[in-house]
Amino acid sequence: MSYSAQHLTETRSIVEQLDPALLEKVVEGLASVRDRGGRLFILGVGGSAANASHAVNDFRKICGFEAYAPTDNVSELTARTNDEGWSTVFAEWLRGSRVNAKDGLLIFSVGGGNLEKNVSPNLVEALKLAKTVGASVFGIVGKDGGYTAQVADAVVIIPTVNPANITPHSEAFQGVVWHLFVSHPRLKVAQTKWESVK
Repeated sequence: MSYSAQHLTETRSIVEQLDPALLEKVVEGLASVRDRGGRLFILGVGGSAANASHAVNDFRKICGFEAYAPTDNVSELTARTNDEGWSTVFAEWLRGSRVNAKDGLLIFSVGGGNLEKNVSPNLVEALKLAKTVGASVFGIVGKDGGYTAQVADAVVIIPTVNPANITPHSEAFQGVVWHLFVSHPRLKVAQTKWESVK
């Protein structure tokens, strides 16, 4: 079997293992954030940060959320990293944004954060703050879900079908899943461009 065939086989396997009921639970949780006038903060590191930026656009433009990603402001991100340290950049950004119980966090991460292994400690600290103030927490994560899965109200864990491909599948399926969310009738409020072109 070629690598291309293998990768596509793995992709099909992941799709088959995703739980539609869990996806609906996340959609309802996100809708509740918007319905109560809360903001949606989307956090990710590396490729997940790029996905967070794209998802902010979609949640704002298609679903009418007030949504933000701290990684979209590189000046503040690097200033906080330089002055305060990497582990607190997201928590302090959220504190400055006055995160509160009406708001929601959506975490994009391959591993979900793990303090013991010093992996994405910035996500862990942000999640701790969010839980302290009563904000809702959702995630699209890989591996075992890490700290995100431990504290989230609802989390989609991308199944590991090949330990050598955890990162590419996790980051790719962040896109698949958030696009499902923003096209879901419970969240979508604006027609997307190409679907409206005759």
